[in-house]
Amino acid sequence: MRTLLKIAAPFLILIWPISVVAQNPQPSGQADSPDQIPAAPQTAAPPTNAMAPGDPAPILNPPPADTPQFISFQPMKQAPLPAGYAPVLKFSAGYSVTSLGLPSSARIALSGTDVSISADAGKRFGAILDLDYALAPNVFRSGRHMDMISYLVGPVLYPSHGNRLSTFVRVLAGGTRVSGPFPNGNGGLNAGHVQYPAWAAGGGAEYRLSSAFGLRVNVDYLRSHFFNPTEAVRAQNDFRVVSSIVFYPGRPGFRRRH
Repeated sequence: MRTLLKIAAPFLILIWPISVVAQNPQPSGQADSPDQIPAAPQTAAPPTNAMAPGDPAPILNPPPADTPQFISFQPMKQAPLPAGYAPVLKFSAGYSVTSLGLPSSARIALSGTDVSISADAGKRFGAILDLDYALAPNVFRSGRHMDMISYLVGPVLYPSHGNRLSTFVRVLAGGTRVSGPFPNGNGGLNAGHVQYPAWAAGGGAEYRLSSAFGLRVNVDYLRSHFFNPTEAVRAQNDFRVVSSIVFYPGRPGFRRRH
């Protein structure tokens, strides 16, 4: 037995340190080799903006609004205005002769002045205000004169409207005031005046001398009223011819037709 212990003792001395090293773990300061470290499961890191209990509600910034794009507008191409005669304001003044048909069947020629203001609303239509004063001296050799004042307004129609020559027709309405002597039923004369509604219809032509001046001639039938020999007011048929100079204050130029 002693012989066996003597033989085994050296082997036990050699084996015991190796078993002790195998049982003790490596020191904490040393890293394991890569092939010996088991793969640890990866976990997601907690979000940085995670709210803890009791924290105030976060302020959410709204997403930036889309900047509206500016809408560009292109100007519409306007068609050129057709060539023609521009509307114009006109003034006229001239000499008038009126044949006054009295209810007593006598006719008296009165002469005087006619003035008017007119405006064209285009090439075909317009309007006019016409004022006239005419007088005849020594009517029926009475030493007294007869006169008539008329004030009429109405539309004007242009059948033709050229750059130089234009023709027109018109219908006017307003009133007249006729005063003077008239025969009575006793062979004598009476005097008086009548102011009564009146109307006129006629036409004429207008010729443009320049961009500022022109000439106009018109003939009108005038329906007015005066006394008859029984001193009753009756309608009478009058005719008027007017020759006047026209002034265009806007000085419009002539436009050529294409």
